[in-house]
Amino acid sequence: MEKFPRKILIVIGTKAELIKCAPLMIELQKQKRNYWFVHTGQHSLKDACEKFGIKKPDFVLSSAPEISTKFWSKISKNSLLWSFQMIFKIRKVIRKVHPKYVIYHGDTMSTALSSIASSRLLNMGKRWKNVHLEAGLRSGSLIEPFPEEISRIICDKFSDILLAVSKRTERNLKKYSGKKVINVGNTIIDSAIMVYEKAKKEGKKHGKEYALINIHRHENLRNRERMKKIVKIINSIEIESFWPLHDNTKHFLKEYRLLEYIKKNPKITIMPLTDYPSFIFLIANCKYLVTDGGSIQEESLIFNKPCVILRNRTERQEGIETGINFLTKLNADYSARIINLIENNKLKIKKFKNPYGEEGVSKKIIEILK
Repeated sequence: MEKFPRKILIVIGTKAELIKCAPLMIELQKQKRNYWFVHTGQHSLKDACEKFGIKKPDFVLSSAPEISTKFWSKISKNSLLWSFQMIFKIRKVIRKVHPKYVIYHGDTMSTALSSIASSRLLNMGKRWKNVHLEAGLRSGSLIEPFPEEISRIICDKFSDILLAVSKRTERNLKKYSGKKVINVGNTIIDSAIMVYEKAKKEGKKHGKEYALINIHRHENLRNRERMKKIVKIINSIEIESFWPLHDNTKHFLKEYRLLEYIKKNPKITIMPLTDYPSFIFLIANCKYLVTDGGSIQEESLIFNKPCVILRNRTERQEGIETGINFLTKLNADYSARIINLIENNKLKIKKFKNPYGEEGVSKKIIEILK
């Protein structure tokens, strides 16, 4: 018999969700508090689970893809059918195991589906609380980023407990009456610090200064003109740069005949996607970041790295306020100017307090749930 009866069910679909939920799951394991782990199958998680030392999923609701993601954020008949089926598969598991809390993270398809499946909408007499980790992030536009902004709104609407990551996100959630809103900080801090401590022992620093590139946003990839602007900005980088390339990014670069153009630049090294520890090691030791991603904006604050954001809007506005993250709106001249300042050590960075909190977020969340 378990020392502590299982009360927590965690639903995860993507690697990004696992990375940010991993410290919570590890802390539960340390405290010998068992939990149910449900995998929707949106991404393959096998390698990531092994890297973090997390148990295998108790329930796998669909087969994971061999490539990086099942749908590439594309709305299609297959994704709609999968989504409809997934709602009822998640609901079935919840009603089978009777948890006290159902937890899901972030803004993915799996997250939104979990919030609906565990909500009172489909479970009129439910006795559990459904919990949204990383609640309250908003870009202010339903199409940037898409579909993540819509997923966030759905999750915050259907959840009972909203765990905000900052003062700003806590304010964004005040309009949702009847819900428990708590600012706990962001678990990415626990993940990144924990992983980097291990990565330092195995990683080898690159001898020269370098920029790290990360491009994969749906609204950018599906727009030829945007991708041309992004490639132009990337070509303004004067120092060596590394670009771990996503499957979908590679696909669209080829389609737009931009990949060959990039490969001609001797300063850019295109490389396969790395595991999270290797990626964090690259972030921690780079000169600066060029990205259209989300979590990487948070990681830039943890490791005090300037971040050039190739988007029109960002839901991580706290980073902009620190003076270390720069929202370019894909303006090539502005981007090149910021890059030049960074590379020539002319960018003055003031000390700032991380708006997403300090290490220990996962322990705080467990205490709240206990």
